[in-house]
Amino acid sequence: MIFVYARRLLTVFLMPICVYVMFFSVIVAKAEGDKVSEETGYWTFPVEGMITDSYGTRSGGHKGMDIGGEIGSPVYSVAKGKVTKSYLSRSYGHVVFIRHENGYETVYAHLENRLVKEQQEIAQGEQVGRLGNTGRSTGAHLHFEIHRGEWTIDKKNAIDPYRVFGHGEVGQLVFAKEKDPFEAVGVAGLPKSESDESGSERKNKVTHVVQKGETLWGISQKYDLPVEDIMVENALESPNIVINQKLLIPAASPKGQYIVKQGDTLYSISMSQGIDMDELFAWNDLKPESDIYPQQVLKVE
Repeated sequence: MIFVYARRLLTVFLMPICVYVMFFSVIVAKAEGDKVSEETGYWTFPVEGMITDSYGTRSGGHKGMDIGGEIGSPVYSVAKGKVTKSYLSRSYGHVVFIRHENGYETVYAHLENRLVKEQQEIAQGEQVGRLGNTGRSTGAHLHFEIHRGEWTIDKKNAIDPYRVFGHGEVGQLVFAKEKDPFEAVGVAGLPKSESDESGSERKNKVTHVVQKGETLWGISQKYDLPVEDIMVENALESPNIVINQKLLIPAASPKGQYIVKQGDTLYSISMSQGIDMDELFAWNDLKPESDIYPQQVLKVE
């Protein structure tokens, strides 16, 4: 009898403690998330392109965000800071590390080239290099990491970029020097009111940003499409275009490249593109057991 009363008293005593611990844990977790937002609230995206992979994929081994785009596209610093590393790595390719005033460190990998040197002070939005496909990379993209503290080999300080920029998804367009395009732009660059279309419609569209000297005819040749198709897709009344204009390209795969779709395999891609498997592996530094993922860009010629 005494044992029963003692057990009840112990339960009554421990219950408030357990509730307090649970409540405190929730408050700490919420405060931690809010603190990241406060510390990085002014950051902007480093490059224009499409999200091709997110943090935590590949059995948790992917510690950053991949943004696919055109080779040579400018890559910018997300915030003011100092360049801590700028070198050619076997894995990262041309890579730049930047330490920011709030203690965070960001990583810009697989660049085509680097435009900054170590110890160089850099402003927010200042160009650090150009998007490329160097190092262990299977397509043109920027691998971007955020570390709450310094970068370490085990990447123990890495955090999900979505905590900084807001939650997005693979296939979502992001825009350089902008803070949170997710609020206005859905998958494949469509306004969110339109981005609820079927997956097949979304997968077949990408956005092209007009560069200096480009013409609508030249863009149509690049994507192997009639000029009329691009004009209809974008409700253009004339073929006149301007620098930085965003054009929605239907069923677009740039010449010499293939954008991986859901359900694709290396074998099915080689068959549909009429190329040998060995050539596909060689052009993209792949092996038969290599994984591919939707929206990944592969060289096919």
